Amino acid sequence: MAEIDANTAQQLEAAVFRRLAGHLRANPQVQNIDLMNLAGFCRNCLSNWYRDAAQEKGIEMSKDESREIVYGMAYAQWKEKHQSEASPDKRARFEEARPPEDRD
Repeated sequence: MAEIDANTAQQLEAAVFRRLAGHLRANPQVQNIDLMNLAGFCRNCLSNWYRDAAQEKGIEMSKDESREIVYGMAYAQWKEKHQSEASPDKRARFEEARPPEDRD
């Protein structure tokens, strides 16, 4: 593999993030609980990671602001438009796999 300088790596990583966020926006039928149960992360996790990265750079950002970046719209609007009720089985699997730091 060719050497990639830090600036190019950052540009590639940003492009990957935009593509992932776009893919998730284009597939709202994939519920967050399904992502969590299968992959261990969801749109909310991605928005939290975005907010964490912003705060590491000294940029204050609310949870709602970072979610809007990932969801492409206000979170409440996305939930109303796309979120369905999770089955008891899906909720139980989520609770089993949920990281301890997220259980509060």
